[in-house]
Amino acid sequence: MRPPAAKQFRPVWLSSYFPAALPAGRGRLLVHVLNRVGADGAVRDACRSRVLESALALALMDRCGSAHHDARARIVSYLERHQNGEDLIDTTVAAAALGRVTRQPARRQTLDAIVSRVPDFTGSRKRALAQAIFTMLGVAVDQADPGDIAPHAVDVRALHPWAAVQTAAVNAILGRVAGRRRAGWDDVTRLASTQRPGRVWEGNLLIHLSVLHALVDVPGMESVVDAGLNTALRHQREDGGLPFVTDTDTWSTVLVGLALSSADAPREVTHRIAQHLVHVQHANGGWSYTDHAQLPDTDCTTVAVEFLHQLDPVAYRDPIDRALDALVAVRGADGGFPTYGAGTPSEACMTAAAINALSTRVRHRHLIQPALRFLADRQMPDGSFPPGWSSSRLHTLFRAYLATHHSPISPAVQHMSGRIAGLVQSTQNADGGFGQRDGASSDAISTAYALIILAGQRDPAPAAHATGYLLTQQRPDGSVISIPDMLGPRPFPYHVPVLTDAFTLLALGHLTPRIRPSRVAVPGRRHGNAQLSQRTAP
Repeated sequence: MRPPAAKQFRPVWLSSYFPAALPAGRGRLLVHVLNRVGADGAVRDACRSRVLESALALALMDRCGSAHHDARARIVSYLERHQNGEDLIDTTVAAAALGRVTRQPARRQTLDAIVSRVPDFTGSRKRALAQAIFTMLGVAVDQADPGDIAPHAVDVRALHPWAAVQTAAVNAILGRVAGRRRAGWDDVTRLASTQRPGRVWEGNLLIHLSVLHALVDVPGMESVVDAGLNTALRHQREDGGLPFVTDTDTWSTVLVGLALSSADAPREVTHRIAQHLVHVQHANGGWSYTDHAQLPDTDCTTVAVEFLHQLDPVAYRDPIDRALDALVAVRGADGGFPTYGAGTPSEACMTAAAINALSTRVRHRHLIQPALRFLADRQMPDGSFPPGWSSSRLHTLFRAYLATHHSPISPAVQHMSGRIAGLVQSTQNADGGFGQRDGASSDAISTAYALIILAGQRDPAPAAHATGYLLTQQRPDGSVISIPDMLGPRPFPYHVPVLTDAFTLLALGHLTPRIRPSRVAVPGRRHGNAQLSQRTAP
């Protein structure tokens, strides 16, 4: 995600093309992001409440006869505020949790919407998860047996640990409703092993609550479920809801580090961030989205590599090399890279991320061409890619676009890059911004993704227009307003506001090196036939 080296920039753009408010707006954003960096170098911003986990917590409280009356009332109030929103999934889930009868077609439509927004390889598991969610909320999706699902949808073999635990919970929940025996001992052991009083396993509230629903009727698990509910409620937010995860502190830290480095922030701050990341790097060389998780992921690992490389490739040589070794270890036989663990399906966005990281070391560059071929094969006819970990298609697009600039340009790579640029330029909204999908209203984080691509084009007009939109979304304190974007698990969005600030600052880090001061005409003294003199515009 790092900006290209200076020698790769196209011809400069004059500052007169861009909004006059850009330097001040960028300055306010930079100060705001700098202020998010803690004394220990970490960037901490709590994940905001979400309907899904709030609904599951309420259903569990009611099923257990919980005495947490105040907490329950606050959850009910939160869900009531979200039951009439625009999002089909949220409104249906909130209504189901509140005991409001939702029409069967709406529930079926919701299930289909969930499955339609995920990669093909995970579709059957997501359908089973969606059925389990409605089952946990006490409603059936349709007249069919909710436990009648494809066996491979609940097969935990070859799944990474998070998916294996979630799938075991889903299997137990749907099996109970279908009249099958309760969860087997192996599943009970797997599920119960995630429960420690006061600790949310891997920081994931959705998995935590799903496990408790799966164990709620297992003899001898009463105290485990009660303690687990108490742990979940420790994370209840001020608005009454519960979040998807406890935090995304490591992901926020690597992203802010890269954005600040790209913005020429004080090196004392960026080195403080780097030292924190070295401290929380896993033994195998990777990083997880939060300091509380043990499963490394390609996303955090690749961005950490890019940040450390951009900051000081010599000083951080060892953590970079260890991280790249961890990355290469999960590479697929198809040349692509997965999100989690060797043997799991390769994905377009993670492959683009891997290319960007691998380009930092000559010894790994032989892996880039196979990865680019994988990426090109996954590009769809309209120029986009299959769904990734963002609800905005522009997220994978900008990372794939950057990946095409890390190797000698072949016709296939050039074609892929051109199709990406063409798609983005053709879908800019009238207000200058971009939406998550074609025809969607503009939002700041999608526009930031698009601006990274537009900053590499010849015509400054689209980039200037997008910049103008971003400035309209900036608050007086420098932060940027946007809708939720990150997904977990797909396709459920969650919100950590600092991520919008970081991506916007990163986008401006791609843009501003191309801008040079304009020479503009201003009134001055007469000199011969000249009636205007020149001065340099800011």
